[in-house]
Amino acid sequence: MNDVIDAKFKLDRKLKNLIKGEWVDSKNKIEVTNPYTNEIVATVPQMGIEQVKTAIDALYNYQPTLTAYQRSEILKGTATEIKSKIDELAYGISLESGMSIKDSVKEVGRSINLLNVAAEEAKRIIGEQLPSDIDFSGTNKIIMAMRFPVGLVSAIVPFNRPLNQVVVKVAPGFAAGNKIIIKPTERTPVSAIRFVQIMLNNGLPPKMISIVTGKSSEIGNELVSNQKIDMVTFTGSTVVGRKLSNIAGIKKLTMELGGNDPLIVLEDGDLDKAVKLASVGAYSNAGQACRGIKRIIIMESVADIFAKKLKDETKKITCGNPFDPKTTIGTVIDENAAIKVENAVKEAIADGAKLLCGNIRKGALFTPTVLDHVKHDSAMVLNETFGPIAPIIRVRNLEEACRIANQTEFGLQSGIVTNNLENIRYCIKNLKMGAVNINEGPHHDMPNIPFGGVKQSGIGREGIRYAIQEMTYIKCVVM
Repeated sequence: MNDVIDAKFKLDRKLKNLIKGEWVDSKNKIEVTNPYTNEIVATVPQMGIEQVKTAIDALYNYQPTLTAYQRSEILKGTATEIKSKIDELAYGISLESGMSIKDSVKEVGRSINLLNVAAEEAKRIIGEQLPSDIDFSGTNKIIMAMRFPVGLVSAIVPFNRPLNQVVVKVAPGFAAGNKIIIKPTERTPVSAIRFVQIMLNNGLPPKMISIVTGKSSEIGNELVSNQKIDMVTFTGSTVVGRKLSNIAGIKKLTMELGGNDPLIVLEDGDLDKAVKLASVGAYSNAGQACRGIKRIIIMESVADIFAKKLKDETKKITCGNPFDPKTTIGTVIDENAAIKVENAVKEAIADGAKLLCGNIRKGALFTPTVLDHVKHDSAMVLNETFGPIAPIIRVRNLEEACRIANQTEFGLQSGIVTNNLENIRYCIKNLKMGAVNINEGPHHDMPNIPFGGVKQSGIGREGIRYAIQEMTYIKCVVM
């Protein structure tokens, strides 16, 4: 790789050798390619269904004995080791995903926060005592509702957050006392492998966790339909989520699916703040975030000023070599993904949108793009466009803004920029979303708050404490 990488990030060469295949004993291998250079940077096994079944059986037959204190200590130790290896892990994320090193460092930081919160919540899993004298029988009994781990959790994760998406599922799952089998996408499996290695370093029993790599089309169904799996937690597209829910059978599901998140900017709002939110929310991780800003819905009266400010802010952004510390935006996951974004922009322009800046593609790189006068029912904004695009939709009033925000099949998160309390109340009441963030973007994130959506955006909630509730079941005990 170029000198910028080696000068700024002292890569552990043993890691590079490891992920290039020293540990792989399978003849069938998957090559992991860096989207920026097209260099093969790693090989992982291409496992088949029989190997997956063997992994599931091994986990299923193991009975964990760790206490809540022991699970907490393992999670804290994992967080500490990850903190000591931020540069190494961030490098690995950028290597396999094309994410800018700035965003990769942030992702590692988010993972550390998640692990530390999970370590605390592992010791706070509580039930409740229920009264026994509430009806005519007046029985004198002790009734408790106690929480127990569901058992074996299948965690299927996407490419856009190679480390954080794994931690989001494994940290609460393990905190609750579950066994976990992880299926990272074949595009970005290395960060998941490194994370599991670090957990094992810190005392995680090997029989409580397994990671399988292979083509989703070949082994994905087994990880969902196998009856020894007690729960499936999946992050990915709504199309795939529908298919998996149909084959899962009767088991617990959490699904974090598509998002088409709006930032609504009202005429009384702080436009400079709205521009900053729009720039970060639309472009972070090259726009490949389910909670990123996919639509900017703004009052007509302030739209001209906002559009100019956003265009000027966007032009300041550096897009290019993910490993250059000056780069803000790296690549999307591959060239085909960039072509899809390019085509979506072309269609929007053909449909009447005005290009203000951007729309330049070079391989998997796509420059941050601002489009104004985008129609509210154009394909770009009805569907989830996974790229660094900021489509501006002009509206006349708050009621129209909320109606347009609600018109897609998704309902994940939203952001509102306003200083009017009545506007805030109206949005809270009328937006059909999993979150309404006031003077924050839909990309607002904390490890202890519930995250998830309504409609076709998913089932259940993530966020450590809420995920633990999803990954446990209530057992009623009557004495």
